[in-house]
Amino acid sequence: MAESKFKKRTGLGRGLGALLEDSEENLIPTRASATKSSISEISIDQIEANPWQPRADFDEEALNELADSIKVQGIIQPITVRELSSNEYQLISGERRLQASKLAGLETIPAYIRTADDQQMLEMALIENIQRENLNAIEVALSYQRLLSECDLKQEELGDRVGKNRTTVNNYLRLLKLPPVIQASLRDGQISMGHARALITIDNVDLQLDIFKKAIQHELSVRKVEELARGGSKVEKESAPTPVDPEIKNLQVKLSSHFGSKITVKANEKNKGEIKIPFRSTEDLNRIIELLDI
Repeated sequence: MAESKFKKRTGLGRGLGALLEDSEENLIPTRASATKSSISEISIDQIEANPWQPRADFDEEALNELADSIKVQGIIQPITVRELSSNEYQLISGERRLQASKLAGLETIPAYIRTADDQQMLEMALIENIQRENLNAIEVALSYQRLLSECDLKQEELGDRVGKNRTTVNNYLRLLKLPPVIQASLRDGQISMGHARALITIDNVDLQLDIFKKAIQHELSVRKVEELARGGSKVEKESAPTPVDPEIKNLQVKLSSHFGSKITVKANEKNKGEIKIPFRSTEDLNRIIELLDI
């Protein structure tokens, strides 16, 4: 059997690999020399930027280091493009490699050429962005959110795309419910994912921000923030006012008037409780006993 003219390449992340899986239906050879390879050399001047590129900023120093590496070793991982027309392409993934290649002075770059609609373009760009090793938790969460909203994916489908289970995906998405100042701190590396996950368990925003400030000021560990979060939740629960039954309240007033002291009456849902009669001295106790006629 003749060898297929398109050879499958591996090495991409699970999610992006699934989207960019090579096949004869979506790989396009641009010249005769490509008959035995799925990769073609394309003029850099013929490639336009990806309008859905999720990365807005690139570290200049890291970009120059990559350019120096490309000068010595060339492009190890080809970029991926789609063909718009004859000799005109649009980048799908590989923005950093493309920019570094320009800095390195390359005129052409190896590329996979694919067919893809606008939604697939966005999905591929977002998934490649997620698979960057230096992505912070907020950037991952925002990319997950865009995949759900703009690519119309469900959480189960998103998990399959990025190679994560639903719980992990949900943990990242919950970070976007944190106040902006905490999100910014997580993005900038002032707190860790563990700190953020502890803070998100606190329903009261003021308390949440108070513990967050303490964590920053005193460089608290994740475990300490978890302890404060649990304690804060307990305090919130205990400090919440408990509705008093009108009949119980009326009884307290009558007893307090009868004994000349503030009487407390407590009863639970099963009508079980207690009556507290305080006294200030032995004489006061004897007075109460006489009133009880014991």
